[in-house]
Amino acid sequence: IIHWYKQKEGKAPERLLYLSGGKATTESGFQSDRYTVERNSAWKQCVFTIKDVIPDDAATYYCAYWDPHLIGYYNKVFGSGTKLIVSDKGSSPPANSEILQKKHENQITYVCLIEKFYPEVIRVTWTDDEKEVTDNVVKGDTWQSTKEDEYSIASWLTVPAENKDKKYYCRYEHEEEKASLPTQALFPVNPVKTAPQEGDCRTVFNRGNLMYHLKHRTAYLVYIILLLKSSMYYLIVLFFIYR
Repeated sequence: IIHWYKQKEGKAPERLLYLSGGKATTESGFQSDRYTVERNSAWKQCVFTIKDVIPDDAATYYCAYWDPHLIGYYNKVFGSGTKLIVSDKGSSPPANSEILQKKHENQITYVCLIEKFYPEVIRVTWTDDEKEVTDNVVKGDTWQSTKEDEYSIASWLTVPAENKDKKYYCRYEHEEEKASLPTQALFPVNPVKTAPQEGDCRTVFNRGNLMYHLKHRTAYLVYIILLLKSSMYYLIVLFFIYR
């Protein structure tokens, strides 16, 4: 039995329908004539289709099923979800992407900066010449650029300093474009000093955007911590007063 859920931002998931024995049963309150479900057992696929999409359909959709592998227990397993965005604006690939670096005492941090794309859904991964790298990787949240309809994202990879000659790749997948950025280009064999060009100014500007975003998030976290501490002290004082 395959279940399909709809989750709007900031709300709990709602079950739209479930497929059992080749028959789809729609929950009350939803327009069943716009939903169709097809199951392909040979390919182990279940396809959920929405016809005549409207703005209210914008949400993240999940498939799910009950996993009976644990004796006496059932766990509902959800898929990773598909985010549907309904908009009059056409999608656009990233206008700029680059890798920045910062050397520490015994490690190197690469920052993959991807800017000005729409919609905000994007997948960013790090790989080496052989496989995907998941250790010491931090993916930031997307944030809006100067325009409301443009988004940016950054991802960090930290490696030991002895791996400075090893090539890593920052790969991103957007519905309009797929690309792979290598880190090797950051280490030219014969570096040549040149006067600042337009590209250099752009790099400084991008770093400024990234640092502003990081400082903003840090300040927000500090504010939350101070607020929690103040609330805790307030409760302690009230406890002793009423005691």
